Amino acid sequence: MPMTGEDRRKEIVKQIQEGRYPIPAKKLAADYHVSRQVIVQDIALIRASGYDIISTNRGYILNEPKTVSRVFKVQHTDEQIEEELCAIVDLGGSVDTVMVNHRVYGQMEANIMIRSRRNVTEFMEDIKSGKSSPLKNITSNYHYHKVSADSERTLNLIEDDLKKRGFLVE
Repeated sequence: MPMTGEDRRKEIVKQIQEGRYPIPAKKLAADYHVSRQVIVQDIALIRASGYDIISTNRGYILNEPKTVSRVFKVQHTDEQIEEELCAIVDLGGSVDTVMVNHRVYGQMEANIMIRSRRNVTEFMEDIKSGKSSPLKNITSNYHYHKVSADSERTLNLIEDDLKKRGFLVE
């Protein structure tokens, strides 16, 4: 059974995402046994569906922000939550998750997605309103944050700052 246009477009997106170099329309046409013009039309449809595909002189690439992430083990008081979160976002990090390792329940994780001081303020308002208490409170303040950033250099700056503030657990 021949591949449908929709299936081909899904495969093209996957190939461009996984490609280490720009992929020329000529190569895509050969890979999928269609004309270059069909590939050009496919790319237009893929773009219309929300993918930011860029045409370069060497082929197609996906314009995705490159991010790296690292997990930090930290400990601090409730009064230091805002300081910790602001330190991370001020240096260009995003606090993606908070995790704890509970001795009975095992690993518990929550997506918090804190990327800005405004997010920190909203998070702190939710905590202070009594909606819930911080997850770290069930593990003697020990917890982990998955932090993402634009580069390892940024993550190193965040790690150094958390260490300087006494939040980082070795």
